[in-house]
Amino acid sequence: MKKLIKQWNQVSLVLRIIIGLAVGIFLALAIPEQAKFVIIFGSLFVGALKSIAPILVFFLIMSAISKHKSGHQTNMKSIIVLYLLGTFLAGFTAVVVSFIFPVTLTLAMARGGLTPPGGVVEVLKALLMNVVDNPVKALFNANYIGILSWALVLGAALKNAPDTTKTMITNFSDAVTQIVKWVIDFAPLGIMGLVFEAISTTGMKVLASYGHLLAVLIGCMLFVALVVNPIIVYIYIRKNPFPLVLMCLRESGITAFFTRSSAANIPVNMRLCEKLGLDKDTYSVSIPLGSTINMAGAAVTISVLTLAAVTTLGIKVDLPTAFILSVLSAVCACGASGVAGGSLLLIPLACSLFGIPNDIAMKVVGVGFIVGVLQDSCETALNSSTDVLFTAAAEFAKMRKEGKEIIINK
Repeated sequence: MKKLIKQWNQVSLVLRIIIGLAVGIFLALAIPEQAKFVIIFGSLFVGALKSIAPILVFFLIMSAISKHKSGHQTNMKSIIVLYLLGTFLAGFTAVVVSFIFPVTLTLAMARGGLTPPGGVVEVLKALLMNVVDNPVKALFNANYIGILSWALVLGAALKNAPDTTKTMITNFSDAVTQIVKWVIDFAPLGIMGLVFEAISTTGMKVLASYGHLLAVLIGCMLFVALVVNPIIVYIYIRKNPFPLVLMCLRESGITAFFTRSSAANIPVNMRLCEKLGLDKDTYSVSIPLGSTINMAGAAVTISVLTLAAVTTLGIKVDLPTAFILSVLSAVCACGASGVAGGSLLLIPLACSLFGIPNDIAMKVVGVGFIVGVLQDSCETALNSSTDVLFTAAAEFAKMRKEGKEIIINK
């Protein structure tokens, strides 16, 4: 048995995930009732990732900052610029595609109990208040903005601490990293459970009636992932971007697609950054930050569904207003993680730009929840894989300027 497990672990993780995916699909289609027990594997996998991620981020950042040497460049400015640029261009792309392929909706009833934010100021205020959240509460609620801020402050305060203290923090960080590796090795079973649950409980009949909307949403996200992002990366690294782009989509996007949680995918992204040989001081901060503000998929969702509502109501949109929507969707997307309900609940805010009443906008949100199975999966895959992509692009750009060879581990 030990020999069999050892041979299984020697197989590529991506191949193991594909095998788990295939088994999950087969079980859901062939024996959905008898194989219901596999759902627990998906719940355990996502639960374990979500539980360990806040602790991982906290200790990694605190350790990295406490040992940070003055003068060591971390590329954070370049990464933040890439995050914001990528999110804006994603929203702009969605606006252009929505003009070319307009979507008309059959508005469904909105879900009860949902309260959208009142304006952009409210979204940004919630984002800023997360910075000063109680540190214990931030860890408990997986508030990564709060975790980042407290880890940075504690790390800075520990810079003058004895080396023994820093070593202890590093040991904790290494231990949590090892736990993460064990959890990620569980990914094939977890993916099997998640895909089984999605197919056996949701079905595809409901989604078929929203085929045009899904085609525009997913098409925009694919265009951003395979055209817009590679162009941005090429401008930075002056080298064929597709090996890096495809690697990020394969090793980060697949797990993010099925977990549908950027927070749960933080450990996966950090492991990929380590595999790429990136600077730990940089990615230990940029990856959790990216899970909060790098929201290209959310910008696409907000723009497409807002313009679908506009088309349905017969409202004419001029070019300046369309550009403002691109900016607004990018700003809202950056604050999406701090709002209950994620990107969908920011649609009424964007709809208000066109004078669409809140009750109609909430019906659009209802449509968003109907297609949410695929929309949210693709959105998370784009968001999370781009966190690694832009972190790597910034570091490789620095290497190019220094005359160093850029090697992308396959």
